[in-house]
Amino acid sequence: MLTAFTLVSNTLFGADEAPKRERLHSVKEAIGQVTKMQDKNVSIVESFKHMFEDGKVSGQFRTMYAGYDQKAATESDSHATAVGGILKYELAEFNGFNAGVAFYTSQDLHFASGKDAKHNSELSSDKGNYTDLHEAYINYSYKDFNIRAGRQRLDTPLADSDDIRMIPNSFEAYVASYEYNGFALMAGRINSWQGVDADLSAGWSKTGSDGVNFGGVAYSEKYELNVWFYNITGYTNALYCDTGVNYDISSNVLFHGMLQYLQENELSSSGYDAAIYGGMLEVVVKGLSLNLAYNATDASHNKQTFAGTGGGNLFTSLDTTTLDVVAVDRKAQAVVSGISYNYDNLNFLYAYGSFSGSKDSNGQKADLVEQDIGFEYNVNEEFIVSALYVLSDDRASSAKTVNDWTRTQVMMHYNF
Repeated sequence: MLTAFTLVSNTLFGADEAPKRERLHSVKEAIGQVTKMQDKNVSIVESFKHMFEDGKVSGQFRTMYAGYDQKAATESDSHATAVGGILKYELAEFNGFNAGVAFYTSQDLHFASGKDAKHNSELSSDKGNYTDLHEAYINYSYKDFNIRAGRQRLDTPLADSDDIRMIPNSFEAYVASYEYNGFALMAGRINSWQGVDADLSAGWSKTGSDGVNFGGVAYSEKYELNVWFYNITGYTNALYCDTGVNYDISSNVLFHGMLQYLQENELSSSGYDAAIYGGMLEVVVKGLSLNLAYNATDASHNKQTFAGTGGGNLFTSLDTTTLDVVAVDRKAQAVVSGISYNYDNLNFLYAYGSFSGSKDSNGQKADLVEQDIGFEYNVNEEFIVSALYVLSDDRASSAKTVNDWTRTQVMMHYNF
């Protein structure tokens, strides 16, 4: 099993033998791959009875500590330690049909978690506990065509699982996909969602004012191409495109370049109206990789950008800070540089991001810096230990603000 920072080293940041497959395009995507549970292959059976007999149980045990050290005197430090994970059961496939269910849970260890204002609620909700049926779907496949209805995980540019804490995003959706000659086509409708980017304490929430309709086409071999359209009702119509190339300069040196564009047109005077463009360059020399990414937007005149239902797909997205944070009523840009190195089962990542914005309508500028330092140790194919240290610095203010803090995260997870 490839783990996240290994995937970073094989994708966003390179590896000893760089593959020609699709690469991750941001630090946030890489962090999310650490905990992502690998799907097991579904057996194909010849009778309805054997759908249950050959069904498979899989899952993941997780435990995480996450704490914030606030620099502003008005803000409280917070921390929490949680245990939980995923338990999934999936039927075998008969005549193209199968189904699956998965429970997700996260429970704070109260003796190792803060109370009241010192409680970090991002792991298990405000109450310190969370359990829900995050996957419950029926699936039908015929040759290269597939359709899935129900609660499920998605990973598209503006609707993704963003698996960076204890509970990833899941979606109640109807999704059809088709693969043809290296192209993957997908279309569907999302009714609601729940997870790390939604309010864990509020239950399942609507996406948009009345759902999200989306469709897209993706291609990923030596060349990469993504074209997606989203109608996020009541918020915005969004067109997302990216394209790029992976080129082997030699057997030990790889070049990876990408361009990105996102056009958002507001609906119902929501204020989500902006154009975002960007690019990234990556050079890989054996196990060492260097990466540079850039995004910019003009969200002036009381407008702002919209990352979608999930972490978003911008090249400059870090663990906590994204372009959305500064792109409100102003021109804004983000520059992220990174380095990583992998050696045997140990992987290292460092990323530095600068997020700046011109004066808004109130004359306020934005200047945030985030630094991410990550380690991962792959004990074996099932057991992984990782740690992440994040520093946030608000350089637009001489006094400490809510954007001045450090964040420490340690996680262990075991797949079964």
